[in-house]
Amino acid sequence: MKNYVIAALSGVALMLSSHVIAADLEAGKSKAAEACASCHGADGNSPAPNFPKIGGQYRTYIEKVLKDYKSGTRNDPIMNGMAASLSTADIENLAFYYSRQSGTLNSNK
Repeated sequence: MKNYVIAALSGVALMLSSHVIAADLEAGKSKAAEACASCHGADGNSPAPNFPKIGGQYRTYIEKVLKDYKSGTRNDPIMNGMAASLSTADIENLAFYYSRQSGTLNSNK
């Protein structure tokens, strides 16, 4: 029984790690420069107060938000259009890239 539990947990860990490894940091960086940096900044820390800072956000959060914009579940005229052309791999790569960046706090000054 103990060996069965260990094998099952190992299988789950392998599946989860393969999802993490599947994203491509360099592809995310390239796509970010192409599609996101003009508003959100190269590292996700936009100096403009009207664009959210996404650097350092949780990967799963960024993936969910982009998927919601793509599907229309979340509505923003600019982001719906930007997300519409993103593939599943693009979304995963962008989320991985931005989650690896350092976030900065918004200033209310």
